[in-house]
Amino acid sequence: MTLNVGVIGVGMIGQDHIRRLTHVLSGARVAAVTDVDLDRARTVADDLPDAGLHASGAELIADPGVDAVVVTSWGPTHEEYVLAAVAADKQVFCEKPLATTEEACSRIVDAEVAAGRRLVMVGFMRRYDAQYNAVKSTIVGGGIGLPLMMHASHRNPSVPDFFTSDMIINDSTVHDIDTARWLFDDEIAAVTVLKPRVSSKARPGFNDPLLVLLEMSSGVLVDVEASVNSGFAYDIRGEIVCEDGTVELSESAGAIVKKAGHFSGRVPADWRERFSRAFDTEFQAWIGAATAGTSTGPSAWDGYAATVVCDAGLAALRSGAREPVTLRDKPDLYKSDPSRETRW
Repeated sequence: MTLNVGVIGVGMIGQDHIRRLTHVLSGARVAAVTDVDLDRARTVADDLPDAGLHASGAELIADPGVDAVVVTSWGPTHEEYVLAAVAADKQVFCEKPLATTEEACSRIVDAEVAAGRRLVMVGFMRRYDAQYNAVKSTIVGGGIGLPLMMHASHRNPSVPDFFTSDMIINDSTVHDIDTARWLFDDEIAAVTVLKPRVSSKARPGFNDPLLVLLEMSSGVLVDVEASVNSGFAYDIRGEIVCEDGTVELSESAGAIVKKAGHFSGRVPADWRERFSRAFDTEFQAWIGAATAGTSTGPSAWDGYAATVVCDAGLAALRSGAREPVTLRDKPDLYKSDPSRETRW
């Protein structure tokens, strides 16, 4: 069976996912597209075999020829499209954020709970990265003892002019927020944001870099150095300090060469190079689940929790104080089998 996918939003990430669905992965085809810029959507549709063009996301979701939906439009539109897909009983892959406010995310959670089954997967692709999975397997295995701390870095070479200080938290650090929750099977209890000396590369009034401290409910501390004007590369790092050892991500996307008293290696130029395989694995998992009529991976609850933590991070950025994170009660729909959960 081929899964007929409708894509809402054909900007850079939308087109990259269309390429992935069309030329890289199996089991799916892009059956319809739409975008706020219909001319751009028409150009994309013209390059796809038998793909329909729709004037709106609502029209695409209602199309009986669309089995499942990918939402890669502007963040504030996500709630509308995800809710419509849930109402239509169609599996939906939503790029982060699930929605831009706690209230909007909560409405999606409520809609899915009312539907009685998971229909939403949120695009936190680091959960599908081989390096991150190796790190998680190591700490879950218990061979290096209980986790105590995590040091992480998220360094972009540069960002577009529309990027703001707030987006360092809700567009960049949000990945580290979800990763911490996933790695430790734990929720974040509080956030503190520190402002180091501002980089000379940052625009006036732009707080870059930031140091974000996440306090997990278990007591594990996670510090995230977030810099979006590093200039040299897209540099993602992570090290977990445990009682009996440490485990860390490899610094290089490729091989390290040692020769004549020196060593060298490649650092990824951008997010596509670093996480291309993770995106592929993520989407193949979604295709398989959606074809079977089920959902997998990061859930609407994960999207909700990440947004609430980002809100606390933004409050901490402004207040300079430690800001607590308060989550609603977790619905039974999102509770894992207790025997499979990691307990620290």
